[in-house]
Amino acid sequence: MPDSAHDTYDHLISLLDSSSIDYRLIDHEPEGSTEAVCALRGHPASEAAKCIVLRVKVDRRTTRHVLAVVPGDRRVDLDAVRTLFAARYVGFSDPETAERLARAVPGTVLPFSFDPDLELVADPDVLDRPKLYFNAARLDRSLLISGADYERLAKPRVERIAGPAEG
Repeated sequence: MPDSAHDTYDHLISLLDSSSIDYRLIDHEPEGSTEAVCALRGHPASEAAKCIVLRVKVDRRTTRHVLAVVPGDRRVDLDAVRTLFAARYVGFSDPETAERLARAVPGTVLPFSFDPDLELVADPDVLDRPKLYFNAARLDRSLLISGADYERLAKPRVERIAGPAEG
């Protein structure tokens, strides 16, 4: 996937520009860990979008892939996702599948889905943030937009999928 991350970044910027969304790019040292990149950007983890690709086994023959977006200081509640999809099993996607569907390497996954096989589900607490930070499909560049603008642009399915704050 040599140009995939670059293409994903360009797609995101093009989408933001064509939608007249206010955003700010933030350059920083390469980092993919939510906690560490929040420190580099200088904001609390609660203002970050943590993006996790999940494998959802609905039944023996049906597997769906979900991009779960939760506040950076919270965990994805796998039981809530399992209930949401009436699934038999929910777990983290393998890195190769996550990278292919998210069109980004782990640590740089956007809270947007540009693949029809990756369903986007965001916790409402993400959308309530006046400031929402996330890596912009690159380890060395992040983006800041409002939660409201994110919702308007990404059009996620909005469901309670965040577990308690990480301790």
